[in-house]
Amino acid sequence: MNSFTLTAVGNLARDPELTEKGGLIYTRFCLIGNDYAGQDEGGAEREVATSIWFVAFGALGEAVARTARKGDQLIVEAQVRADNWVDPKGERRYDYAHIVRGFRCGAPGKITRRRLEAAARAGEAAEAGEPAGAPAGH
Repeated sequence: MNSFTLTAVGNLARDPELTEKGGLIYTRFCLIGNDYAGQDEGGAEREVATSIWFVAFGALGEAVARTARKGDQLIVEAQVRADNWVDPKGERRYDYAHIVRGFRCGAPGKITRRRLEAAARAGEAAEAGEPAGAPAGH
């Protein structure tokens, strides 16, 4: 039984980090979300940013690293696990690990949109029999 499951919707703070260590493949990534936090003295809206780190193992982690880029929106389902340890000074430390169980891509970020637009232009040029990168109609 998974005691705690988290569903998070946010944008990637940076590109996912694919790592292989001792035969174990995993990807770490950080989602960031902005929430309304009232108004300042001048009446302007304020936002507060919240970021959460996730880790995805094996093929799931490879899929995240292959498909997602900084700014992309992800919808992530993760198991929350306690991550407690004793630091080198002997003090007890407490944290949580968020282990990805599944994800879906949401809205593409600016970098992904540019990549998709460039691919679409190249495809249109190829259909028209023009070399990739050539201006349309020339």
